[in-house]
Amino acid sequence: MSRHVGAEYFAPRPATAADVDVLVRHRVRMFAEMGFTSDDGFAGLAAACRGWFADALAAGRYLGWLVARADAPSEIVAGSGLLLHEWPPGIRDLGTTRAYVLNVYTEPPHRGHGLATQLTRAAVDEARNRGIRVVTLHASDEGAPIYRRLGFEETNEMRLLL
Repeated sequence: MSRHVGAEYFAPRPATAADVDVLVRHRVRMFAEMGFTSDDGFAGLAAACRGWFADALAAGRYLGWLVARADAPSEIVAGSGLLLHEWPPGIRDLGTTRAYVLNVYTEPPHRGHGLATQLTRAAVDEARNRGIRVVTLHASDEGAPIYRRLGFEETNEMRLLL
């Protein structure tokens, strides 16, 4: 970690198996800040995510990036992820891999420094470098303006919870 984002932060670095607890912490906090309130649900989410992140990182299905403070390199303050998944060819994209950006989270005291933008760009750049032509995400109200500035557009996706 030698390059800095501004003077306060290191440039994003790849997440490793040693970072699973940070990835889990960010995911749980992200949902808490979106208004979910069940402590029991968060405990279950954390346990489920711990195994999922470990497996997905090892298999190369999940790629993550983390940012640390320059004055405290072991203190991770922001992160993002990219989930690679199979997808059937379509009329606009004959590729068979899609990318889904997730787990974009910045600790509250470190917001407003462009870290979410940097981390989302890292994920999009990785998808582009792999020849992936479609990148999707689900935006929180706070994150939507960031993603729009990066060129993401709203689509007609629908969901049914079973």
